[in-house]
Amino acid sequence: MKTTKVHIDREECTGCAQCREACPEVFEEGPDDNLSRIVKKYRTDDEGAQGDVPDDLADCARDAADGCPVEIITLD
Repeated sequence: MKTTKVHIDREECTGCAQCREACPEVFEEGPDDNLSRIVKKYRTDDEGAQGDVPDDLADCARDAADGCPVEIITLD
């Protein structure tokens, strides 16, 4: 399965929830800090800042990145 790498700079996240609203299949709220993170299913690190999402969710993740007001979500 082809995947797309997604990264969130969680230290710069404002917790506005734009990404979670745009793409809840990939992004969720962290219970300890209310900041966005990648859902466990696609996470590649412990804090949820990095993940590999299936290509069929890449457009959704890209929409979330484009809508992020602080521009902290990147896709490779």
